[in-house]
Amino acid sequence: MTASDALPRDADEGVTALFRAHATGLRRLARLLVDDEATAEDVVQDAFLRLHRRWFLLRDRDKALAYLRTSVLNGARSRLRRRRTERGYAPPYEEQPSAELTVLAVDDRRAVVEGLAGLPRRQREVLVLRYYLDLSEAEIAAALGISRGSVKSHASRGVAALAARMESRT
Repeated sequence: MTASDALPRDADEGVTALFRAHATGLRRLARLLVDDEATAEDVVQDAFLRLHRRWFLLRDRDKALAYLRTSVLNGARSRLRRRRTERGYAPPYEEQPSAELTVLAVDDRRAVVEGLAGLPRRQREVLVLRYYLDLSEAEIAAALGISRGSVKSHASRGVAALAARMESRT
């Protein structure tokens, strides 16, 4: 479409004519700027939508293509700024453990739970309160209604018994 081609006064017809003539070129422009086909299409569609909304404001309809090019450039810049900002706020990549390590960890947890189940009730309670809830000896003694010395004794015996169970499984 050249400058000599008069664009219709109707927004639907005018934008449709421009879309048919220039959408592919504008998508290529946006694709080169944002390096992503889907984002490029979004930028171009947004530009045509803005033009359609403002069609009645255009004094010189021959400048509609220039408006579209500027709109695509500005839209692409905006997307790139947003992308850069999002990357700045993204949490740093943390290396994930391998599948084998994950399976081994699950297996180890299962063995600990089974080992705890095999301990006498008081030793199991003391170990869970100590290592799972991270309570102090005084807090454990108060929770179970026993002395701090008993807590130490049950913890020591429980850890030894659990360690023996874990050693025997390997």
